[in-house]
Amino acid sequence: MTSSKTIAAVAALALVAALAAGCSGGGGGGEAPADLVLRSGKVVTMDNGRRIAQAVAVREGRIVVVGSDAEVMPYVGQTTQVVDLGGRMLMPGFIDAHLHALAGGRALLLCDLAYAPLTRSQLAARLQACVDATPEAGPDVWLEAVNWDRQSTSALDADPTRALLDGLNTTRPIAVTSSDFHTVLANSRALALAGVSAATPDPSGGKFLRDGSGVPTGICEDAAGFQLKAAIPPDSEADQLKQGRAALAALREQGITSFMDAAAGEPHLRVFQALRASGELTARVQLALNLDPAEATAHPAQAIAEAQALAQGTARNVDTPAPAVRARWVKAFVDGVVNAPADTGALLSPYLQNVGTDAAPRWVPGSNLGQLYYSSTTLQALLGAATDAGMDLHFHATGERAVRTALDSVAAVRRARPGADMRPAIAHDETVAVADYPRFAALDVMATMSFQWAQRAPYSIGDTENHLGPDRFARMEPSGSLRRAGARVVHGSDWPIDPFDTFLALKIGVTRSGDPTNPHSAAFIAPVFEGPINADPGLSRDDVLAAITRNAAHQLRMEQQLGTIEVGKLADLIVLEKDFLSVPDEALGRNRVLMTVVGGQPVHAVGAFDGLVAGQRQQLNARAKVLSARGSAGHVIPSTVPGAPHGHGDGHNH
Repeated sequence: MTSSKTIAAVAALALVAALAAGCSGGGGGGEAPADLVLRSGKVVTMDNGRRIAQAVAVREGRIVVVGSDAEVMPYVGQTTQVVDLGGRMLMPGFIDAHLHALAGGRALLLCDLAYAPLTRSQLAARLQACVDATPEAGPDVWLEAVNWDRQSTSALDADPTRALLDGLNTTRPIAVTSSDFHTVLANSRALALAGVSAATPDPSGGKFLRDGSGVPTGICEDAAGFQLKAAIPPDSEADQLKQGRAALAALREQGITSFMDAAAGEPHLRVFQALRASGELTARVQLALNLDPAEATAHPAQAIAEAQALAQGTARNVDTPAPAVRARWVKAFVDGVVNAPADTGALLSPYLQNVGTDAAPRWVPGSNLGQLYYSSTTLQALLGAATDAGMDLHFHATGERAVRTALDSVAAVRRARPGADMRPAIAHDETVAVADYPRFAALDVMATMSFQWAQRAPYSIGDTENHLGPDRFARMEPSGSLRRAGARVVHGSDWPIDPFDTFLALKIGVTRSGDPTNPHSAAFIAPVFEGPINADPGLSRDDVLAAITRNAAHQLRMEQQLGTIEVGKLADLIVLEKDFLSVPDEALGRNRVLMTVVGGQPVHAVGAFDGLVAGQRQQLNARAKVLSARGSAGHVIPSTVPGAPHGHGDGHNH
């Protein structure tokens, strides 16, 4: 049975052919016709002058015109796809400069704890439900659960142990990964399979929490978690491809046209290269290859050489309309996380501890300064070797001592190598000493931050606030202060550390508060999480848009190709449902991407633009896809000679 949509599309194509019979093969003004024209919109270019235009024309994946409707009409030919934006906002595609795409795709396919605030009994119930949902799994098949909010469980109840998991009705090995990826909770079977016992030493860059007898409790932090999970059989290549496809689907829905996977390895290279070869890659992939702290400390030059060798098979020329895969970065975890109860982020002065009671607390400095996984000397060696290899170093640093250590290493290498081509970025920067604010600009170091963390949440207030103390907490998530000090601020969602909600993150970047109407926001949970996290200033709307477009393009060394809407650049574009520049502050996060275009090709379209994805156009065997003869706002309309009437309509992982 033929659908009404197909009938309408075929009829519209016939109309295009009839109209085209009286037209020349090129544009009306003699110019070569564009492949795609987006007109009657608010085009936020994000260029140096922040110009606002009305229309864009695209040919062979690149922008050829940015201007008014009248200026693009000469580029409309008989095969040009013309989209009436109906006044909607068109802007450069989002560039997420720090996430974990393959891990995010994998998380979508596992037992999902959904970032929910769970007590220990609720956690056990969720895990038992996942066991019961997979009765076909044998006793040796691992149960992997993800997106566990350890901070909430600890605050609501207490840290769970292996005993909680051992009490479930299963003999399967179990590994529960926290949403920040810095903790793994394991049952006794999993610990045994990983060879972890009281005699097992803590690895460099991590630790096994232990009871009074020295027996591991099941909580494995940082490198200890990696050691535990190394016992899990690797995913098949088919499963990894499924994970990659799931990630790309989530990314294009969010309007992400380029991203950096910030802790990558050989599987990431293989998966995304395979998806590129099959024509399924719908975003530009940049990879930061993860360094092992122990190996990189022992042999820095060798660690960089191995990363360089792994990166050799990736694209050198990424200035192409079709998305490519490039590995030009290495990733160094300088510390852990500043969130309680982990307290592994490296601080300049100790975390506070309660020497009073729960009813009458008295917080005083303890002895824990957090974990520093690299010395400045080692980071200097890594940064120097990476620069020589034509690679950039991407630092993970959450605590002020880790941030300072990273900045010190950059300063030393810049002194030793004046004029060296290096673009270091420090990711997270959750607590930064005030004296170090201006050093980001002075040393040309980017601050890559996850804006959604600047909200009141279980991971930020309560125990974390108490452990950091009032002075440090007042400086928590200092994106506004860093921007005022001249830093180039970049956004990276860190997905799947949090629910993937780009507009919520941008909203929090501006207001430093969540949204009580959004289930992805902590403010939705309880009134205690509403309001600003602290008095540190927020960013402007232009700041957050720059952070996820032009600044992120700079971090990825693609500012000549991406990040703004300018003639000659790659046509990576998104259409928003609402105008981000004009909606009230409280509505900034209540938006969604209606269309995502990568290299001139629509890869995601919903609402009024439903039906524009390239594969559907190919099924109709035509470049011009028409959804109606006149086309309401947001619909493709027939390409015609200049001056012909066009229809208009009314214009939501560290």
